[in-house]
Amino acid sequence: MFSTIKIALVFIMLAGAGGGLFYVKQLQSNLEIARLNNAKLESAVETSEKSLAILKEDNIRLNNLSDQLTQDLQKAEAYGDNLRNRLRELDLVQDAIRDSANLEGRMNGATAKLWRELEAATGGDGDTPLPNWLLDVPRTGDQSSNTDREDNSTDSSSTKTD
Repeated sequence: MFSTIKIALVFIMLAGAGGGLFYVKQLQSNLEIARLNNAKLESAVETSEKSLAILKEDNIRLNNLSDQLTQDLQKAEAYGDNLRNRLRELDLVQDAIRDSANLEGRMNGATAKLWRELEAATGGDGDTPLPNWLLDVPRTGDQSSNTDREDNSTDSSSTKTD
């Protein structure tokens, strides 16, 4: 009976050693999986930090652009207010009755200037020469402004009157 107890104790010790060995192998496998997961997490954290840095830079850039657009909008609104105030001060009908040729010359000059500014704003050079009909000196109010003018330009906006 004593030898059966010894054999049983040896089997219990071998079973305990086998269980311990299995437990250690399982821990090593779990540790390897944890190392791989940790490497993936570190890569993900690095990617997240880079993305966050890019987002911060973009946020700063967009804030600067927004500030610039706000300034440009304020300038445009001030320019629009200035134009509205100037138009309120002008009495174009009375001016046309007084000196139509002078008004015609000023209007044509302002229109040509506006077209040049539009050309420059849309990528052109903005230095298109003035058409011949605009280069003519406007006549005084005692002469008719509807006289024939020589026009050799290709501008289709001018018309000849008889």
